[in-house]
Amino acid sequence: MSVANTRFSVLSEDFSADPYRHFARLREQAPVHYEPGIDSYFLSRHEDVKRVLTDHEAFTTETLQVRAEPVMRGPVLAQMTGAEHTAKRKIVVRAFTGQALHDQIRAIRANAAELMAPFLARGRMDLVNDFGKPLAVHVTLDVLGLERRDWRQVAAWHGGVAEFITSMALTPERRRHCMDCAEQLEAYLLPVIEQRRRHPGDDLISKLCTAEFDGIAMSDRDVTALIINVLAAATEPADKTLALLFKHLIDHPGQLAQVREEPELLAAAIAETLRYTPPVQLIPRQAERDAVFAGGTVPAGATVFCMIGAANRDPRAFADPDTFDIHRPDLGAARSFTAAAQHLSFGTGLHQCVGAAFARAEIETVAAMLLPLLDQVRHSPGFRYRESGLYTRGPVSLSLDFTPVHLGEEDLGPVR
Repeated sequence: MSVANTRFSVLSEDFSADPYRHFARLREQAPVHYEPGIDSYFLSRHEDVKRVLTDHEAFTTETLQVRAEPVMRGPVLAQMTGAEHTAKRKIVVRAFTGQALHDQIRAIRANAAELMAPFLARGRMDLVNDFGKPLAVHVTLDVLGLERRDWRQVAAWHGGVAEFITSMALTPERRRHCMDCAEQLEAYLLPVIEQRRRHPGDDLISKLCTAEFDGIAMSDRDVTALIINVLAAATEPADKTLALLFKHLIDHPGQLAQVREEPELLAAAIAETLRYTPPVQLIPRQAERDAVFAGGTVPAGATVFCMIGAANRDPRAFADPDTFDIHRPDLGAARSFTAAAQHLSFGTGLHQCVGAAFARAEIETVAAMLLPLLDQVRHSPGFRYRESGLYTRGPVSLSLDFTPVHLGEEDLGPVR
């Protein structure tokens, strides 16, 4: 039986308001749910989602040619396979691990301290708009070696790119706006790429410009696509995860108190946040041949959306899945940021998120700085919580009150 028969739609306002209310029904009644309006199939069971994400021959990233390539201005990592994928992925991964990651953590602390400072004395901040969003963009610009003073402009262009990739249906006007953003971002990046080819530094753009694949340097188009790829992947989920982490801990004061007492529990709290409310809710693939699942068949050539939020709440994979519990024995916090993770929030298999280790370091570093400073942290009086997004999802805002702090820069720890 398909939920489509009951006129249920994942594109409806009712679903968008709270997808989590509908996941159990989808998994049980329509594990293969068809949306005629966009001619796509939605899979909600953990085992089905895992199968799609790990079987790269049967389910390809071909759909990204239409969904991502136009605004990425070239092919992205997830579209590549074989030797090209291995080589280019390695270049990007190297920029987010080892000594590079160590240097980035210092930059993350400096950025976080600077952004936080004005709010500490007030005792109130919107963790999403005052802090999380600008922080995610600042940190990504630092990694890429782009001017931080341009962050608002870059964020606006990136917003158009993200809208294109994550929208289920764009009006011609919105499509044009997104393409304009992508073209302007490309025009902004090209002189930077030229300059880094001549005078490379330690930043990621320089590494992409000087790296070779099969003895051939990457073209400007390749480098541009990978920069925009990193920009989209590093900013979107980071600010959402940080806000969701604090929301869940504030809503579970006992667990918040435990994390404060035992900072080593922070990794588990982040891993459980990613399982419970993944910032990336949908991952698209294309079926290369007819694929049979319990509950229906996906025809060859069809677009399949893996519903990460539903898979992460599947009782076949997690006990008591609708409960936020940093102590859950089936979480496996230590492997939660690797391809062996039980939750699917970073994807899995060949195209598992390249920035998983970086995301973990960024969120852990920032949360560890914020927790001691935000004493008595709570939702601001009158604040009404709301999430938005179908493809990527997170809080629209998160207004927090806490005990005001009066301290000098040195109290924020070694930021340089």
